Amino acid sequence: MYSWLAMDLPVWPRPSLRGKQGSPIDKACGEGLLPATLQALKRLDVHLDSFEGYPFHGIRFADHQSSVEASFNGLRALGVRRTTLHARLLESAQSRGVQFFWRTEVTQLLDRAVIAGGRVIRARWIVGADGANSRVRSWIGLNRYSFYLRRYGFRQHYRLRPWSDRVEVYWEDHGQIYVTPVSDCEVCVACVSTSPFTRVADMLSAFPELLARLKGAKPASSERGAITAMHRLKRVYRDNVVLIGDASGGFDAITGDGICLSFQQAFALAKALKANDLHLYQRAHRRLSRIPTWLGFHLLSMDGRPWLRRRVLSTLSANPQLFGRLLSAHIGEASFSDCVKAGAVLGVRLLSSSA
Repeated sequence: MYSWLAMDLPVWPRPSLRGKQGSPIDKACGEGLLPATLQALKRLDVHLDSFEGYPFHGIRFADHQSSVEASFNGLRALGVRRTTLHARLLESAQSRGVQFFWRTEVTQLLDRAVIAGGRVIRARWIVGADGANSRVRSWIGLNRYSFYLRRYGFRQHYRLRPWSDRVEVYWEDHGQIYVTPVSDCEVCVACVSTSPFTRVADMLSAFPELLARLKGAKPASSERGAITAMHRLKRVYRDNVVLIGDASGGFDAITGDGICLSFQQAFALAKALKANDLHLYQRAHRRLSRIPTWLGFHLLSMDGRPWLRRRVLSTLSANPQLFGRLLSAHIGEASFSDCVKAGAVLGVRLLSSSA
């Protein structure tokens, strides 16, 4: 899903941008928009029609021994190519008078101004939305992390009809494969692992059934890679400069929370700017990060621990309603306390199964 994937909210000018004027930018993405993300897009008046993607209705986890799935309880989700989503965001911003400075490098941060393309651009507020390796974050001295965990993701599209109305997550000993339907004739296959050398084909070889489904399917895109990281900052603003999206902290692709969280942060930031109080944004930023942080750490605890993954997936397979409760928290339909309670129940079931 859109997570490593970090599609930082477009704030212009950015420290660096590739592509020509108005062109959508392609990046490695899982390309699944969860219900809360579509709700945020609607709030921004950005509309994606069903023909621009492929509706999906839940999540399925599987390894070589067990599988479990849960639905979104009637809520809409959509698999969408990254370039399509970016094009719609560009159109929406341009319709509201946003001016883009493509291929313009921001080289220096001044007091209430930046130097971009050799020009001084003055601003009351400066927003750094320049990704996990944020230059703006370095300039204002906010590079201290509470934690930092890094993995590597690669993405490839294949031309074939989707076989499921779920996003499927296949677990292997040292990573996962994500399969997202993005049109009625195309799927996005993404892999994430701790090794920068693992590619989609390498991970597929561990899943003969999935490999058989893709047999004969032609690639519909070039393979792209990106870093996915869990990292949280101690602070997300200094004076009149504020960070958002992956520049302000990020979550591993396994959470699927990247772009949705960025939208929620943008809403909180707009409220704080209106109140002339960035501390409001700092507090909201921490609150918004609670569930993705909790889920991210617990899901990643299974990565590289086959014995734990097998027990967790086996327990969830025997208790699918528990997986549904965790998914409800993940998509914003349940509170953080509900998430913790479901996690506690899972812990008890794991202990009882090992007794």
